[in-house]
Amino acid sequence: MRVILKTDVPNLGRAGEIKEVKNGYARNYLIPRNLVMSADARSEKQRAFLESVQKRKVEKRKKTAAELAANLNGKEIRITMKTGEEGRLFGSVTNIQIARALETEGFLVDKKAILLDEPIKALGEYNIAIKFYEGVQSVLKVYVQDENGNTSYVAPAPAEATLETPATE
Repeated sequence: MRVILKTDVPNLGRAGEIKEVKNGYARNYLIPRNLVMSADARSEKQRAFLESVQKRKVEKRKKTAAELAANLNGKEIRITMKTGEEGRLFGSVTNIQIARALETEGFLVDKKAILLDEPIKALGEYNIAIKFYEGVQSVLKVYVQDENGNTSYVAPAPAEATLETPATE
C-alpha cells in the first residue's frame, strides 16, 4: 500500500514522503494514529502542502539552533564537584550536569545534544561539542573544579616535623 506520511515516523520516514508499506501495518497502526494518508491523486495536493510545512519547520529549527550555537560557542561554564584523595572526583560529570549548568546560565540545551564520549572523572578543562541540528555545532569550555575552585589537583603541603633536642640535665 502506498501512503503519504503526515508526520515524521521513526524507522519509516519524514513528513511528506511517499512510502510503500504493508497493508496490515498501514490499516492497523499508521492510519488509526493519523500518521499517514493513502497516496492517491487527491492526496497529492495535500502531500505538497505537508512538504512545504515540513520545510518551514526544519528551516525554523535550524535558524534557532544556529542562533543558540552562536551564543554558546566559546562559552565557559564551571562545575564544582567534591573530590577525594589525589583529586579524584566523587562521581563524574555527565551531560545531564552540563545541561543543568547551561540552564542556570539561561540556555536550554537538550542533554542528548551534548556529545560526551564518556563521563568526566577528573578535574580540569574540557572542550565539549554540542550538536544542535544537522550541520549546527558549538564548542563549550567546561571547567571541572573542586570546592576550593581548583581545576587541577594540588597536593597538600607535607607537615613539618619538629625535631626536639633532648634536654640535658
